[in-house]
Amino acid sequence: MEILPRPRTAAFFDLDKTVIAKSSTFTFSRHFYQGGLINRRAVLRTAYAQFVYLLGGADHEQMERMREYLSALCRGWNVQQVKEIVAETLHAVIDPIIYDEAASLIERHHAAGRDVVIVSSSGAELVEPIGELLGADRVVATRLVVQDGCFTGEVEYYAYGPTKAEAITELAASEGYDLDRCYAYSDSITDIPMLESVGHPHAVNPDRALRREALAREWPVLTFERPVRLRKRVPGLSPRPAIVAGAAVAAAACAAGVVWYAGRRRSARRAAAAAS
Repeated sequence: MEILPRPRTAAFFDLDKTVIAKSSTFTFSRHFYQGGLINRRAVLRTAYAQFVYLLGGADHEQMERMREYLSALCRGWNVQQVKEIVAETLHAVIDPIIYDEAASLIERHHAAGRDVVIVSSSGAELVEPIGELLGADRVVATRLVVQDGCFTGEVEYYAYGPTKAEAITELAASEGYDLDRCYAYSDSITDIPMLESVGHPHAVNPDRALRREALAREWPVLTFERPVRLRKRVPGLSPRPAIVAGAAVAAAACAAGVVWYAGRRRSARRAAAAAS
């Protein structure tokens, strides 16, 4: 009798406020300013946006505004310069804000033989190095269109909401994951499709809407609150090259946090149109 191979499994992690304590995109804003990519005003706006995001998260409409704002902000940026800034500052910026609880959970999933996949709305130029730092096996992230080595400001793929679930389904088909035995972790109500796609969904530091949903569905609710440098952990993570997930994984640099500024821009445009 032929013995069939045991189906593979994976654990899918949102990034911001799930694995790290802040927005990955806005955490780099000061270094983008020092590199000449953004001005001082943009740094202040992103700092305020970070504060707003950490307080309350972002719903669907706010995330769409963020996508519009950030893709426009990145227009004309040199991609290689962005990658160099991230590589040079990654340990100083990201290492101190990784949740100890998340790092331990990643270790446990690897010990159980599961792949670890980071699934984030932030840009791939940020998420892929962070995924490698965390020891992730694969990364699903947002991407912008690149032409002549620079971002055009157009979105190739937005890793958000239902598209996260679609990417997970495609990965399951290509990698042989049994989704009923897989795990997923997120803090945001916008990731309900991602959480629904696996047999073991978990809400981590959930916003109010996701907390209500998780309690109603009897999903586990986890609290991560101890950021710690990976080098101080025992036994610590073993870095693995992060593999970008095939055709499903692509798209615009977008992370939570710009609801205040983007909302003001839209309101100003509407007021100007009404006045004319």
